[in-house]
Amino acid sequence: MKKRFNITGTCFPDHHYMVDTSSKLSQTLDMVGHGDYFVINRPRQYGKTTMLANIQNHLDHSEEYFPIALNFQGIDRKWHESDEAFALMFVQELIRALKFTQQELAKLLQKNLPEVKDMSSLSDVITEMAHAANKKMVLLIDEVDASSNYTPFLSFLAMLRTKYLSRSQPQHATFHSIVLAGVHDIKSLKYKLRNPEDAQYNSPWNIATDFEVRMSFDPAEITTMLKQYQEAEGVEMDQMEIANQLYYHTSGYPFLVSKLCKTIAEKLLPKKAEKRWEKADVEEAVQMTVRENNTNFDSLIKNLENHQKLYNLVYRVLIDSEQIPANPHEPTISLGRMYGVFKSNGRLSIHNRIYEQIIYDYLIAKTLVQFSKGQNLAGHFLLEKNELDMQGVLLRFQQFMKENFSDKQDSFLETHGRLVFLSFLTPILNGVGHAFKEVQVSQEKRLDIVVTYFEHRYIIELKRWYGPEYHERGLAQLADYLEAHSLDTGFLLIFDDRKKKDWKQQWIDFQGKRIFAVWV
Repeated sequence: MKKRFNITGTCFPDHHYMVDTSSKLSQTLDMVGHGDYFVINRPRQYGKTTMLANIQNHLDHSEEYFPIALNFQGIDRKWHESDEAFALMFVQELIRALKFTQQELAKLLQKNLPEVKDMSSLSDVITEMAHAANKKMVLLIDEVDASSNYTPFLSFLAMLRTKYLSRSQPQHATFHSIVLAGVHDIKSLKYKLRNPEDAQYNSPWNIATDFEVRMSFDPAEITTMLKQYQEAEGVEMDQMEIANQLYYHTSGYPFLVSKLCKTIAEKLLPKKAEKRWEKADVEEAVQMTVRENNTNFDSLIKNLENHQKLYNLVYRVLIDSEQIPANPHEPTISLGRMYGVFKSNGRLSIHNRIYEQIIYDYLIAKTLVQFSKGQNLAGHFLLEKNELDMQGVLLRFQQFMKENFSDKQDSFLETHGRLVFLSFLTPILNGVGHAFKEVQVSQEKRLDIVVTYFEHRYIIELKRWYGPEYHERGLAQLADYLEAHSLDTGFLLIFDDRKKKDWKQQWIDFQGKRIFAVWV
């Protein structure tokens, strides 16, 4: 059967090109072997379900363990109405999972089903089941988030905790190991409960072992998937070069890595004269991906819309370029990491460059609706040879700001200025151009924008006015940036929040570069 790159559901080695995750599986199986109870809590489409499938497949061939795999996705709400309903549902799910592989245990559960009235009677059934089993039982539950809004689920976890703490006693025999999978870890369930005060961090799951297995893909791991594909399809590529470029844009987020590969293999390669992957293909796949709509990006934006504190924190990191320590104990930072919005290397930052672009475009769209209504400038700045009149763009933006925002409060430019410009620029590019944002963390809060328009490139540096000394330093930084991009001409947009400003513009010759500066 011909394989392909997969971006939906479980990955199977016989059907899909997959990263070699054997080391990750080995670490996870060690936890199972030690009898740990733990939660594989990672963002959406991060490989959780595939990891559970790999655990199940390995244990299916074990002489010591047998897995019981359940999925709480799609469970009817009626099963969450009481402890009794949830306990009954859980036993029925066990029966369905075991009736073809452990028929005697399934019959035992079916016999005891009428006795299940609450969590205490469910505990007794689990004990009887553990004594009757000929191997150690390992419980695997996917999509536990589907039940985490309901208190009977917490009662269920509390019962499991009680049994785990007394598991050496025959009357409390239980599962050898329990592995749950979901976006939320147990401690964060208080975020999901309708009444958050009903949940405490130390109950009912303070026995859970931290799951510290790295689920993202590093470049070396990505090459294992590329090698499979290359050998099967006869495609030429520099595996490590492509892997590094994929990692550069995705930070190893599994869905995004597979998404880019799938786009190159199925949409770009068929149009090429030779069967070869290049770095430019990765760049094109990125631009195609950020213009698409998918459930992963929908979830990212929904999480920002539903959590105002998270939205505000993302704005501070991405737009205001604030340097915020990545304290994992701060609730909003923890929430952002749980949803895959943030990564942390000492300083808080957006998880990957694709997410940065998606969030930028989302913020620009909101700003476009709020501030730039009625601006229809597409095609107004097109020069010969498909060049963009960037000088004209900046002068028109200066006029726009003077007409619409000259009387705004002093803090307006710091809060909204850069997004207003990006929203102003978007319809001018009109789908034939694109703006890449590069935040430069410094005292000046620079934002460098690389604009591509047809085959041309333009560098715009956005910064606030801090006086002549910083202005000179900014010119030097922009000149260095132009040199790195092999360009002789650059553009400087300065947001000046002084009450008296000149609204001036000038061409500046600096270190062999021509820089057009505009003050707004």
